Amino acid sequence: MPHDHPLLRFDAVSLGYGEVPVLRGLSFHICPGEFLGVVGPNGSGKTTILRAILGLLSPLEGTISRTGSPVIGYVPQRETIDTIMPVTAREVALMGRAPRVGALQRVRRADRDHAERALGLVGVTDLAPRLFRDLSGGQQQRVLIARALAGEPDLLVLDEPTNGMDLASEHSIVELLRALNRQHGLTVLLVTHLLPIVLNAATSILLIDRGRVLYGDADDVLDERKLTGLYEVPVTLGTVGGRRTLTVGTGEPPRV
Repeated sequence: MPHDHPLLRFDAVSLGYGEVPVLRGLSFHICPGEFLGVVGPNGSGKTTILRAILGLLSPLEGTISRTGSPVIGYVPQRETIDTIMPVTAREVALMGRAPRVGALQRVRRADRDHAERALGLVGVTDLAPRLFRDLSGGQQQRVLIARALAGEPDLLVLDEPTNGMDLASEHSIVELLRALNRQHGLTVLLVTHLLPIVLNAATSILLIDRGRVLYGDADDVLDERKLTGLYEVPVTLGTVGGRRTLTVGTGEPPRV
């Protein structure tokens, strides 16, 4: 697919419920091979954007367009997954084939192969026979990503994939997504309330804060002046070991 034909495009979109807009004039796009980070505090409208991307919410104004009919692999927050059912990691991954198989069709060998390949891609082949509910948070997240990958998506959409994780697991998941994007050409859209999560992974960034929006290539958005203006606190960017760092505030003790 040509790079100038986005998989998904928002043009001057206003979103809301009933007639009450939550976001106004939202414009952004994601092209094949991109990694878009959508960042905003809780209540900023990130979930509303997700619902529109997934086709669950129509815009009040503006247009949402798709090139062809891209298959979206959706990875919800882990907290929304029922862990009571005694299903294995392999069975969870196989659930990702449902859109391809159909409700009344039997699972084929090819579907099982896709699920196994997806588990391998995220590095959890050895966990396949284990119960999903017995896995750690980081392991569960990898299995949920495998479930989405098993459906052969054109676009992988993740909702707060690092919530509730320790720093090591958080870093591991972000590096996995970065590798899937850079090495396997997977198009990724990651929603998070933490800008540092996408600081070294995203190729483009959409920041939302109190109805204000900052969007563009990562190198353009990650500008101290722009970030300071958006968040209304001093933001300092740096580099350590070839990776971007971000500091908020002046570092001076508060005046008493």
